[in-house]
Amino acid sequence: MGPAPVSLLLRTWYKWKSLRFPWRKRFLVGLDLHGNTYWEFRLTNGSGPDGRWRRIVQYPRKTHHGDVSVSPAWHQWLRNTRKEPPSLDEQKADVARQERMKVLAAQADARWAAKPSLLGSDQTSAPAPALGNGKGEEGDSREETWKKMQRDAQQDGRKGQDPWKQQAPSGLSEQWQPKAWQQPKK
Repeated sequence: MGPAPVSLLLRTWYKWKSLRFPWRKRFLVGLDLHGNTYWEFRLTNGSGPDGRWRRIVQYPRKTHHGDVSVSPAWHQWLRNTRKEPPSLDEQKADVARQERMKVLAAQADARWAAKPSLLGSDQTSAPAPALGNGKGEEGDSREETWKKMQRDAQQDGRKGQDPWKQQAPSGLSEQWQPKAWQQPKK
């Protein structure tokens, strides 16, 4: 989103509000590409001359609260993480960087989509039956598909081989069971 052109009268008003006169309590610090203005002022209730400046953002009146967008650089300034406010040139460079990143991400997505997928190729093992809709690949029901898988397993000689039972307990921790809690004696 490009910056809206600022009229001469508005630029003059911004320049006037940014001057730090001693009688002024609130100073304009800058504006962003969305038309938000950023202000700085001291709290008058006991913060003292060495107190930290309070920083706020004001949105244009026509902006809906759901459409408010504060850039990360301005957000850092608002939270006193960044000392100096970002310049308009820095903000424009950040928008250009984001556009370049979008182009690079689209190119990376296109390269990734062009690579062959293992999901579509012929695999040496049989594909898993589609049980999500209640029918298998040939229109079989779930029970028929399950019976077919059991028959295939029997033919391969895999019946009766439970891998969990084949593994013998290897240590004391395999046989340990927790004991019931007993109230300590007084």
